[in-house]
Amino acid sequence: MNTLELINQNHSFGGTVTFYKHASRACKTDMNFSVYLPPQALAEPNKKLPVLFWLSGLTCTEENMMAKAGAQQYAAELGLILIAPDTSPRDLNLPKENESWDFGSGAGFYINASKSPWNSHYQMEDYVVSELFDLVGEQFPADMNKAGIFGHSMGGHGAITLAFKYPEKYKSLSAFAPICAPTLCLWGKKAFAGYLGSDKNIWAEHDAHLLIKKTAARLPLLIDQGSEDPFLQSQLLPDHLVNAANDIDYPMHYRLQTGYDHSYYFIATFMEDHLRHHAKQLA
Repeated sequence: MNTLELINQNHSFGGTVTFYKHASRACKTDMNFSVYLPPQALAEPNKKLPVLFWLSGLTCTEENMMAKAGAQQYAAELGLILIAPDTSPRDLNLPKENESWDFGSGAGFYINASKSPWNSHYQMEDYVVSELFDLVGEQFPADMNKAGIFGHSMGGHGAITLAFKYPEKYKSLSAFAPICAPTLCLWGKKAFAGYLGSDKNIWAEHDAHLLIKKTAARLPLLIDQGSEDPFLQSQLLPDHLVNAANDIDYPMHYRLQTGYDHSYYFIATFMEDHLRHHAKQLA
C-alpha cells in the first residue's frame, strides 16, 4: 500500500481539502495530489462515495482547482470526492525541464513519454489511470465503480482522451476549454514531438478528435468553451471535435459561453453544472 505524506489540510464546506505527497512508481519520483472529502465521508467513514478526477491545465499544480474553481460547495451538497493530481513530475534536473511554460514542468499532457530523457519519469497516463486510480481506491472512501473525470485546457484534453481510451474506468466525463485536436495545434505538436518523437500515428493515439471515432465509450460529454478565450481558434480547435462527434452521433453537449475567457473565473461560473452532470451520471 502507498505511504502518503500529509502536506496540509483545511476545512471546506463541512469537509476537508488535503494535500499529499507520495513516491510514484509510474513517474519514479515524488508526486503531489489533493483530495476533497465531502461532509458525508466524514460523517460515515465506511460509506463509499462517487469520485471525480480533475486534470488541470498548463502551468497548474494540484492546488489550482481546489483554490479557484469553487467546486467544494457543490461537491459537499452532492457527496462527491474530488481528486486533483499535479500536472507533471517536478525538479528532475532534465534538460529543458523548466525552459518553457508549455513543455516540461507543469506540462505533462497526461501521456506516457517514449522519448528520452522524458520517458524515465513523464508517465502521466499510467500515473492517472492506474497508479493514482488504485491509490484513491485504497486510501479513501471512494467507490471506484463510480469514478468520473474532467479537466481544463490541457487537462480537458487529458480527461477526454483517457475516458475514451479507458471506458472501463470512467463513468462520467466533462471538460472546460479542452485542447481538442493536439495533433493540429502548436501546443500539441511541441509536446508530442518532445515526448513521443516524430511518428504522427503515435500522436493520433492521444488526440480527442481522432479517438472519438474509435472509442467504445458513449459517455455523455459536456464541454463548456468561452467565446472570448484567446486560445480558441489557435490552440483549442473545438470545431474539429464537434464535427467528429456529429459524424458518429456521439452524445456531446458543446456550449459556447458568450463573453467568457480561459480563466478560472470562467471555470467557477459553470462548475456547478459540471458537478451536477457528473452526479447524474454516477448516480
